[in-house]
Amino acid sequence: MRIIGGTAGGRLLKVPKGFDVRPTPDLVRQAVFNSLGARVEGARVLELFAGTGALSLECLSRGAAHAVCVEKSNRHAGFLRQNLATAQLDAARVEVRVQDAFTALAQLAAAGQRFDLIFADPPYGEKNVGRRSTSFAQQLLDNSNLPSLLAAGGLFVLGHARRDTLDGPDIWAEAKMLRHGDSMMRFLRKAGS
Repeated sequence: MRIIGGTAGGRLLKVPKGFDVRPTPDLVRQAVFNSLGARVEGARVLELFAGTGALSLECLSRGAAHAVCVEKSNRHAGFLRQNLATAQLDAARVEVRVQDAFTALAQLAAAGQRFDLIFADPPYGEKNVGRRSTSFAQQLLDNSNLPSLLAAGGLFVLGHARRDTLDGPDIWAEAKMLRHGDSMMRFLRKAGS
């Protein structure tokens, strides 16, 4: 895994061994950032289920102003911090929160935070034919705090498995969808914005 573009482009990222983390693949990240283009410059970024921090670090490398990374595992957050140092990006532009993503959403919303880009590529859910998904991706779509964290004109980029059929609440309008193998990345904005 590596940072694809920007000032830290080409720098390798460390990933924990095993199946605890499923980093967003390079090709998928490249497609996402090609779609985002100049929108990343100067953006305030929130990454949920951050793992190695690959999405946030890519944003910072491409000129994002600040990133908040939420990762429940202290061990994985250690890899994120190590990757930040390896990428030689300004640590003052990153806040690493070691906590549950849904707890963080409630706290950030209560603090009145706003983000231009919100990324989440959580662990994949199971196939859910004939029933409503219970995956983390569906829980994020259903979360009442998340829409209030998105700044006017902002985007929520959500990754999930193709086999995980999601129900999009009316608050979200899909701007774009990318498919790569079993991975899907949905670009969502608040409906009416």
